[in-house]
Parts: sequence; C-alpha cells; structure tokens
Amino acid sequence: MATMILLRHGQSVWNAANKFTGWTDVELSEVGEAEAAKAGEDLAEIQIDVVHTSDLIRAQRTAAIVMKHNRVSGDVPTHRDFRLNERHYGALQGLDKDETRAKYGEEQVHIWRRSYDIPPPEGESLAMCAERTLPYLNEAIIPDLKDGKTVLVAAHGNSLRSIVMEIEGLSREEVLGLEIPTGVPRIYSYAEGQFTMA
Repeated sequence: MATMILLRHGQSVWNAANKFTGWTDVELSEVGEAEAAKAGEDLAEIQIDVVHTSDLIRAQRTAAIVMKHNRVSGDVPTHRDFRLNERHYGALQGLDKDETRAKYGEEQVHIWRRSYDIPPPEGESLAMCAERTLPYLNEAIIPDLKDGKTVLVAAHGNSLRSIVMEIEGLSREEVLGLEIPTGVPRIYSYAEGQFTMA
C-alpha cells in the first residue's frame, strides 16, 4: 500500500518573529531545525521513495533534515515546485501580525487568514492557493502513489490545508478550523484512489 506523508516545515525565523511570511524565502529558526529533526526521527524507519517540496527554502531544508535522519532510505529524488508554496500574503508579507491587527482590526485580519475565498490585499485566498496546489497533487504526487511509493510532501500550512481539504472531503467551514502544526507528520495510506489517515 502506498503512503503519503504531509509535513509542514519547521518554525521559520519569521514565524518566530510573528511576521506574515507567504512567499518570502526565509530560513528555519533553531526551533524549526529541531522540529524537523524530531520529525526525521519519527520517520527514520520508514522507507521514503520520493520527496515533493515547495520552491521555498524552509520547506526544502525541512525535507533535507528529515531525509538525513532516515535510516532506511538511500538517495531519493526530490521534486521542487512553486505550486506547493505557501499562499501569497500580498501586501501583508513582512508585516508584524500584532501590528497588522492593530491597524486593520482583529476581525479583518482573521478573515484574511482563515476565510476560504477572501484574499488579503494583493495576495491569495486559500481557494486561490488550492487552484495551483491541487493540480500538482493530481499531476505529480498521486502518480507516485499509484506506483506504490511512499511520498514525503514537505510544504506549508495553507498548501497542505488545501490538500487535506481535498482528500478528506472537508467543507469550507471545516477547513477553517484545520490547524497543521509545524514539524508534525500527517500520514495517509493510499489505495484504489482513496486516502485513509494512518
């Protein structure tokens, strides 16, 4: 049976600084490196056949740390694609989240962060993120699963939320409450076109 492991990157330096990150290419923090190492230890005895990651260094570095800790996988192919990037936060990128709430109001910032189809200024909504993430799932990841492979997908909170929404059949309302913590593997079995949480 094929397996898909979804992993949100470890804490980034901008996560730690409470800034909107989006497509800004920032490194992992020390905490994030430790989170990735812990995920690597948790997955150390699982044979991983292929890695898919975003264009952003925090996801790539997380995947590399995980694979460094793996004791059963050799060199595996890694595919990088912008379609797995975090959603673009537009004009909010680089802004302090607390200062943004003070400027625009708690409710407005919550709408931008958690609504399904309302984007922040000049940015992407979760729906817009899904429009690029789900084709990548169908075109690149699922073919690997159909080949019986164990696939590691190291990406971001919102790109992974859009994938989980699709494979678990979550409603727009249900996905709003979905939290994907940094550095914690979320594992699914795949058979006959169906995903089951392991």
